[in-house]
Amino acid sequence: MEDKAKRPSLYGPQLWQQVQHELLNLPIGIAAFTVMVTLLSTGLGMAVTVVGLPLLAFGLTCCRLFGRLGRVRARASLGSRIAEPEPLAATRPGVAGRVVASLSDGLSWRSALYCLLMLPWGIVSFTLTVVLLTVGWPVLPWAMRALAAVSRLLVEGLLSPGALQERVRELEDDRGTVVDHAAADLRRIERDLHDGAQARLVALAMDLGLAKEKLTEDPVAAQKMVDAAHGEVKLALQELRDLARGIHPAVLTDRGLDAALSSVAARCTLPGGVKVHVEMGEGRPDSAVEGIAYFTVSELLTNASKHSGARSASVDVWRQDDRLMLTVQDDGRGGAEIRPGGGLAGLAERAESVDGVFVVDSPAGGPTSVAVELPWHTRAGRG
Repeated sequence: MEDKAKRPSLYGPQLWQQVQHELLNLPIGIAAFTVMVTLLSTGLGMAVTVVGLPLLAFGLTCCRLFGRLGRVRARASLGSRIAEPEPLAATRPGVAGRVVASLSDGLSWRSALYCLLMLPWGIVSFTLTVVLLTVGWPVLPWAMRALAAVSRLLVEGLLSPGALQERVRELEDDRGTVVDHAAADLRRIERDLHDGAQARLVALAMDLGLAKEKLTEDPVAAQKMVDAAHGEVKLALQELRDLARGIHPAVLTDRGLDAALSSVAARCTLPGGVKVHVEMGEGRPDSAVEGIAYFTVSELLTNASKHSGARSASVDVWRQDDRLMLTVQDDGRGGAEIRPGGGLAGLAERAESVDGVFVVDSPAGGPTSVAVELPWHTRAGRG
């Protein structure tokens, strides 16, 4: 009895949303068909004149508006997940640019076909819905489900942005992410140079100048100043090495990901150490993918050392078909999650910028496991 009570009613709100959608198909179909036929036929008939092509472009723009209305209705009444396309962008300034953009846009012409088909489909769906509401009450839920499926197929087949446009949008977002990360890295490098090695070298030059002045007057004091300057040189060199390692470590370029990750693990301060297992077979991935994998592991181990309370961690890297897989696990307290603007969010954006996947599993109390999947773009000449 309880299962029947929890089961959604066949005559619930969803059914009446579908009924409303099918009844509105006819008036909207009449309006869309009228606008489309009037404007497009007039525009095509006057195409040889000055106003013909602009009128045709205006008709296609109106068809796009009816297409937008169709997508909104499908999402609200039919449960469709169709996405909105990018706004029509002119490649040239002025009216001529907008006309050319509209006439060359595939979605505009598909929207025109949608407006053409909406009239016959509106007549069919409106008539069947009225008949079902009058004499077909027992089969109304199933019949309306079938009509809604046809309406959804019509909208998604003709009004969807298309796989190519969705892919272009994803690539534009990824490009923006890469540019933002590059700008952030440049700002970090500039800040580290200005506040670290540069300031240390300026102080070193001043100390050496003072030592030079005291060389004849007080050799002992000059010797102490030279010794102090020697220590400053060592610190400056260490800072420059750390900075260069943060940009792109030489060991990663020369010896590959296995040696670079082993170097990161050796520097990690976890009491129980870090176990690294890399099995990629022959060949190496693209340098960008290697860099993302290296910095991801380095950042995750740093987070484990500073914030997780972990004693040990493990890193596993392997190749699976055309993907580079890696997991980083630690036995810390857990509770890590991807927050907007946080470090893990930045790592996830880096992975997604090359069509990668970044997944965090960190229940309260631990352990924490981060899985990353990156594309394997083989280096030219390296197999």
